[in-house]
Amino acid sequence: MLKPFAAALLVLTAGSLLAQEESGKAQSDPESPYDNVQVLARAMQLIRQDYVNDKKVSYRDLTYSALRGMLATLDPHSQFMEPTDFQDMQEDTRSEFGGLGVVVTMEDGVLTVVNPMEDTPGSEAGIKPHDRILRINGNSTENLTISQAVDKLRGEVGEKVTLTIQRPSTKEIKDYVLTRVTIKVRSVKDAQILPDDNGLKIGYARITQFNEPTASELAKSLDRLEKEGMQALILDLRYNPGGLLSSAVDVCGLFVPHGTKVVSTEGRTPGREYRTTARFGKQRTYPVVVLANFASASGSEVVAGALKDLNRAVIVGETTFGKGSVQSVISLPDGSALRLTTQKYYTPSKQVIHEVGVSPNVRATLTQQQEYALLESRRNTDPKPLSITDDPQLSRAIDILRGTLIFTERRQPSKAQPAGRKS
Repeated sequence: MLKPFAAALLVLTAGSLLAQEESGKAQSDPESPYDNVQVLARAMQLIRQDYVNDKKVSYRDLTYSALRGMLATLDPHSQFMEPTDFQDMQEDTRSEFGGLGVVVTMEDGVLTVVNPMEDTPGSEAGIKPHDRILRINGNSTENLTISQAVDKLRGEVGEKVTLTIQRPSTKEIKDYVLTRVTIKVRSVKDAQILPDDNGLKIGYARITQFNEPTASELAKSLDRLEKEGMQALILDLRYNPGGLLSSAVDVCGLFVPHGTKVVSTEGRTPGREYRTTARFGKQRTYPVVVLANFASASGSEVVAGALKDLNRAVIVGETTFGKGSVQSVISLPDGSALRLTTQKYYTPSKQVIHEVGVSPNVRATLTQQQEYALLESRRNTDPKPLSITDDPQLSRAIDILRGTLIFTERRQPSKAQPAGRKS
């Protein structure tokens, strides 16, 4: 019975056992996987031999189940991917996938919406942050991992998916029937000069997530706003779930000198420093405020943490999500793969991001009603002026930049009387 199982275990043990046997420690090292794999092999043999339903006990299925369980116990971001899942992940790097546009996390063991992505079925249906997904197509989400839940939310374009959702604020439970679409998210939105009674020209731009073209799109938007006389910028990263690390580094490069270290990674494997380049032209030097909130994660936290540490921007809003870990994808011989957390992100001053987040310089919060109103306004695809009075975080950012610009203007020497010249 063990003979076919030996081949199945090759994926798990070959590398480790070879190294240990060469060093002569395979039998004596208490931390060696060898003895433990024998326990696993014996358990799987018994399951294969005696379990009542013989359709569930192929060695491949048992091996994959064991791998899923192993990775799930490490952290929410590590996972085992079967060959088809691995292929899907590779396709997702193109920033296109069939889904509902709902960013989820586990909160107290419950599948919870972080935020619905803009211009997607989730947003258009009126799903809100903090909503709890109790069932997907009638099946309970109680024992699902994040990766299993995402697998159920994503799938063939055109298929309908029923989400049973409980809204904590009202305790109401409601079914939402959504249709999967190809998710394509434009990463830079709402770039404009904000209205100001004092004649100051404060710009605004929002990054929805970090894709390959994000830095280029933002640079073009800033060029346009600068031609309109922009004196300062509000960069809105609220509800931005992250994306490509390289894109986040490139966005930092628009505001700090080229060659500046903006993030580093450390783990059991050698770490790395990420520095800005001159890929997207000139460095912008005007005052910047970054808006961030509880749903700003990963790449958003890299940008917010770097610009805060380097004293290049004031962070306004709330402490960010705290997803500051690096996942390495390691392919296995049968086409499956491990997505394994291997390192953590650190800001330039060596502050850890993971499970801590980036705290704001100026704390400003929204009520739940204001939060819902903000998300509702973003569902409207027609360009229109931002509602400043209903957005205390944006209003606070404007106040900070307005004060900075007025103070700077007053400190500048008079054109008629240059500083240092005696009359």
